[in-house]
Order: sequence, then C-alpha cells, then structure tokens
Amino acid sequence: MKQHHAAAYTLTTGSTPVLISMPHNSAEIPDEIKARMHPFAHQSPDTDWFVDRLYECAPDMGLSVLKPSWSRYVIDLNRPPDDQNLYPGADTTGLVPISSFDSHPIYKAGQEPDQIEIQNRLEAYWQPYHQTLEAEIKRIHSQFGMAIVFEAHSIASHVPRFFEGQLPDLNFGTANGTSCSNELSLALTAVAQSSDYSWVLNGRFKGGYITRAYAKPANQIHCMQLELSQATYLNEADGSWDPKRAAQIQPVLQKILKTALAWSQRQ
Repeated sequence: MKQHHAAAYTLTTGSTPVLISMPHNSAEIPDEIKARMHPFAHQSPDTDWFVDRLYECAPDMGLSVLKPSWSRYVIDLNRPPDDQNLYPGADTTGLVPISSFDSHPIYKAGQEPDQIEIQNRLEAYWQPYHQTLEAEIKRIHSQFGMAIVFEAHSIASHVPRFFEGQLPDLNFGTANGTSCSNELSLALTAVAQSSDYSWVLNGRFKGGYITRAYAKPANQIHCMQLELSQATYLNEADGSWDPKRAAQIQPVLQKILKTALAWSQRQ
C-alpha cells in the first residue's frame, strides 16, 4: 500500500483490481479563488461530505483510492473538459460551477472565471487527477487483466433543482448499462436489494463523466457510480456526521465493495 500526494490529488495504491474515485470529496478552495466568491461558497456546501470517511475500510481491503485536493467549486472533476451537458434537457452544474445547487451565484458580480481561467484550472487541477486516474486504471488492468472503477459520491436527499421529492438512498449509475458488466451490476444492486435502504439503478443519476469516459467493459474495464443520499449518514439540518446512521450504512457499502472484489476474482 503506497500513498502518493500531489498538488491536485492523493492516490493510495491498492493490491486488488478495484479503484475508488471520489472526485467531489474535498471542500478546499485556494485563497485567491475564494476571495472572489460570496461568503457562503467558502464552505463548499455542495461537497460530497465525508465520502472518504464512509469508505475508510477501502485501504484495508486492498482497494486503490483516488481523492482530490480541491472542491468541485474550483473545477468539477466529474464533468467533461468541453463542459458538455451529460443530462441533455436537464438542469446541471458545469465544469466550473457559477451557481450552487440551490441556484445562488457562487461568485461576486463580475468575478466569474473567464475562458482563459477555466483553461488554466483544467490544466492545474482537472488534468492531473484524470491523468492519475487513467494511469492507475492502466496499472490495475495490466496487473490483473481487469479493473473496476467505483465512483463514490453523495448528495443531499432533497435538491429541487435536479430532482423532485426525496432521492432514493442508493443511486447506482452504469450509463444505462453501458459502463459495466450486467452481471456485476446485478451483483452490486442485489446488496442494496437485501438491505433496508431504498435504491435505484440508472435513475436520476446514471453516472457522470468518469463513469462514461473510462468504461470499456468489453476490455474488462468496468465503471459504476454510487450516488448516496446524505440522509443515510448525515444530520442534514447542520451537515454533521451522524455516527448512528453512518454505522448502519457503512456495512452495506463495505458489502458492495466486497461483492465487487469477489466478482473480479471470479473473472
């Protein structure tokens, strides 16, 4: 198990075919960018809070883990570099978000990044994460003949901008069945089905850029996204970690990872 720290990410190299990517895990924003934002944005309210803590079992299981150093407000690592909408016809935030999930402007008037700055952020923050992700997938695939990329995300249970009502607890995305083996998809969703949590496959969230861009199931590179409702582990009123709720969901997440690992070893 090796850990590699860089300016844009931290990679923990595992000893199995499974890699967990957590592209929205950080809430950090460089001071020079933060100075141009409204005060509420300094806290990065749309962060996938505590995802690394939720999956703290991963290194001991021999899984690789890739985490970013910076908030999605700096640049969204799960958006394509050309900023194409992954959900045509639906509202979504962009490569460099200028509004929050509750539609508040992130930047002070006239302080939004221009195209030159966006390109600079791509080079400084987006590319290093993706180059490392691609290299780690290649290393894993070369060593094991296959790779499973597990995209770990979370989101508030109610975000009217993106979906009506309350989100299911476990939202699996496989780009409508194109990003991973159907057998693997069935195995992972079976864990959710046997739990006390609500779940959906390819519902509102079908997988973002990473799930879609790196998947090559015909070549044994399988990608799946899990968008977890934050109601399963947070006190959503104040965004704090809820130990009781977390203690109930973490064994389910661990079982999902163990199932992916067991499936990889049968191939």
